[in-house]
Amino acid sequence: MQTDTACIVAALFGCGLYLVLSRNLVRTLFGFLLLSNAVNLLLLATSGDPRGKEAPIVGAGNFPAVDPLPQALILTAIVISFAVTAFLVVLVYRLALDHGTTDSEKLFAARSDGEENTP
Repeated sequence: MQTDTACIVAALFGCGLYLVLSRNLVRTLFGFLLLSNAVNLLLLATSGDPRGKEAPIVGAGNFPAVDPLPQALILTAIVISFAVTAFLVVLVYRLALDHGTTDSEKLFAARSDGEENTP
């Protein structure tokens, strides 16, 4: 993995982790998106350099082939992160509608006091 790609992955992972640990649930959602993109880029960067390699087609000859497994893993990870992101968007939206806030401390304080913040 080249140093510039490693720096990009580290920056995405660091920013994503910072946002996931935030009190605001919308920031947590954006942090999850950054983390999933950082993992996808990490998988792609560690899969190797494709220059000088051919597509893995059966019967095309004796040549060094590109490994298709990391690309399949990334495609699967993209689909899974899209589904989880859609679920989190709906969850944050419903929390904002029902309680009037996306601040996790206010949500937990209202839950521990037994109050409902429904308008």
